[in-house]
Amino acid sequence: MLTIGIFPNSAKSDVAIVLDKIIKQLRAQSVKIFLPAEAAVSLGYSELALPRDVIKNQIDLAITLGGDGTLLSTARDIAAAGIPICGINMGRLGFLTEVELPELDDKITKLIHSDYEIEERLMLDAIVRKDGHDTKVSSALNDVVITKGGFSRMLRLQLYIDDIFTANYQADGLIIATSTGSTGYSLSAGGPIINPNLKIVLITPICPHTLSARSLIISSDEKVRVNTEATNADVVLTVDGQIVHHLAPGDEVIIKRTAYSAKFIKFAGKSYYETLRTKLWRGD
Repeated sequence: MLTIGIFPNSAKSDVAIVLDKIIKQLRAQSVKIFLPAEAAVSLGYSELALPRDVIKNQIDLAITLGGDGTLLSTARDIAAAGIPICGINMGRLGFLTEVELPELDDKITKLIHSDYEIEERLMLDAIVRKDGHDTKVSSALNDVVITKGGFSRMLRLQLYIDDIFTANYQADGLIIATSTGSTGYSLSAGGPIINPNLKIVLITPICPHTLSARSLIISSDEKVRVNTEATNADVVLTVDGQIVHHLAPGDEVIIKRTAYSAKFIKFAGKSYYETLRTKLWRGD
């Protein structure tokens, strides 16, 4: 029996209506359904509740109801278990999501009958090295960002690639992004758009104090290390714009590819470049 986990953003105004519709369609096809416990209770489906850290071991695929943020947080939770994920857009842009509400019935039917392909997306591990000890902060699907906190002073950051000194940056911060994340914060900082099928890492400085700093594209097999100078007293590490870790002066940040990838469900007839045109270049 097919088992699907649904991960709704309970804060979305119409999520209960969309969730009811999906559950009815899945139940009509004898699909087993689970929801994270907190969302299940708040949306009136307590009989479908499972703890969030357990649900990934009980499902065959995942559906998210929300925007890109919902998809990002869910992907970080389930990617290590190898669970494919399909995002249904209930957000403003939903660039990473695959399904729009008008096509919901058709795409749910295709999910039930496995009429889709899997696209693997690179993920990164964010690790903080303090006094010689490494601590993993989180995995990232979009990006790992090292930036200043509340003070206006620029940061001084040293970049190493595979332990080879590469560059000094005087900047507001540094973005280390996957190709999936190239359309996120890195794009706003002047970085290029990269097809997510390319397994590369993109390094983009934030407001660098120089005329020559540009984005740098490296292999996903290369390890990135960033040293924060001991004088940097207010530095923050963020993962996918959702997880925040405060860095102490002199901390090092290590970013390397994870041992697993995120598995995105993709339907025939949809092109990445069409999505670029319709969602990012809507003014053309």
